[in-house]
Amino acid sequence: MASIKSLCVYCGTSSRGSPSHLAAAERLGVTLAARGVTLIYGGGMIGLMGICADAALKAGGKVIGVIPKHLDDLEVGHRGLTELIVCTSMHIRKERMFHLSDAFAVLPGGYGTLDEVFEMITWRQLGLHDKPILLVDVDGYWKPLTALLDHVIAENYAKPETRRLYTVVDGVENLFDALAHAPQPKVEPKEKLM
Repeated sequence: MASIKSLCVYCGTSSRGSPSHLAAAERLGVTLAARGVTLIYGGGMIGLMGICADAALKAGGKVIGVIPKHLDDLEVGHRGLTELIVCTSMHIRKERMFHLSDAFAVLPGGYGTLDEVFEMITWRQLGLHDKPILLVDVDGYWKPLTALLDHVIAENYAKPETRRLYTVVDGVENLFDALAHAPQPKVEPKEKLM
């Protein structure tokens, strides 16, 4: 794949996870800045989201956050970003982040992170896009999810080839190597997905 210019990072808003998760978020932010790749993320200043954004900014990187107004009103929006886009809903947030990004990396997170990654996997399955989706498996965090996805396939609710919709990488250090070997997207994203 040609080098990417922007990477959407989905991750948790909690800082109570494993120290290795926090370190991975920081390492990813620094790595993005060093490679000149713009970080696209949910616009928050807390949890892994804030750690990744702050690390990228501190290392001189460009960071674009997209946050719905109701979350921004709760004072979770990060005011130190290169650009903070405030939108009207979670649905518009996801669509805007999608259009700004060349690929997706998923660090540990909760229900919101799962919602985001499943939507991108589903859109890819439906042929709405062909951008790489990488689950960054920090200390085995995504192993239960990949076991569930294998179970869905084993129970005939998805075809075995759906495993190609995403890639699992062991840690941040393997992310860009996996992206370099990802096929160039063949599907031109639709202007409006929602």
